[in-house]
Amino acid sequence: MAKLKITQIKSRIGSSAIQKRNLDALGLRKINQTVEHDDSAIILGMIAKVKHLVKIEEVK
Repeated sequence: MAKLKITQIKSRIGSSAIQKRNLDALGLRKINQTVEHDDSAIILGMIAKVKHLVKIEEVK
């Protein structure tokens, strides 16, 4: 299974409550913080909600 490297690149200030909860669920709390998750439908759905706040890279 592929891994995704997710980095928060923009501030969460001004985001909706749902977007803030998605960032928390992904484990992102600060700008430039990076986390790795498995590529799954649940993770991709959370990323889709905050795609304007994060950068996604595929790790092999």
